Amino acid sequence: MSTEQGIESVAAAIKWNEAGLVPAIVQDANSKEVLMMAYMNEESLGRSIATGETWFWSRSRGELWHKGATSGHTQRIVSMHYDCDGDTLLLRVEQIGPACHTGSYSCFTNEVTGIQGVDANATTLTSDRFAMLNQLEAVIAQRYTERPEGAYTTYLFEKGVDKILKKVGEESAEVIIAAKNKDNDELRCETSDLIFHLMVLLRERGLSLDEVMEELGRRHNKSKQPK
Repeated sequence: MSTEQGIESVAAAIKWNEAGLVPAIVQDANSKEVLMMAYMNEESLGRSIATGETWFWSRSRGELWHKGATSGHTQRIVSMHYDCDGDTLLLRVEQIGPACHTGSYSCFTNEVTGIQGVDANATTLTSDRFAMLNQLEAVIAQRYTERPEGAYTTYLFEKGVDKILKKVGEESAEVIIAAKNKDNDELRCETSDLIFHLMVLLRERGLSLDEVMEELGRRHNKSKQPK
């Protein structure tokens, strides 16, 4: 949705259901994890656009509700789109705290298993060689929000950026040593540690892998320009 669109023109493009509502899917702008689904009416849509934070319509209570008004777990809107039919909204947000009322990072925690053709033990998708990075980014985002006791990632986030930077420095040195030793098994392990700690650092700073990929793309395109 263009930021230059008026609230009236956006509302006119939406196909509201018989109750005057439209489903709104909320996604973490950094990890791309789907956080929740709620409903908006025209007023809550207008308030969301005007304030830059999510507002919804509660079907059970019959009233507007500002996400995080009580809990403090607000959602700052990064972007908003409606689909080709105009009957669903997609909001990418910066989530403050858990998105779910249960205290979970996402509302979608109940996995359906036993689906034909789906390998429950698979960690990557054959069609996406970097799928593990997507999964890791989502797990780190969940740890950042929920801070489960005893988790190493929780420890890093609670110690703060200086501790995370120290680990990035240590792992960078270990990668160099492994490469100098010409030990590929060691290099594989140390590179994995470095990537993990870099992703923790990115989450702590609120920077997504997408933004890093975009920067690499810009550099690649620049290098192809004629000199």
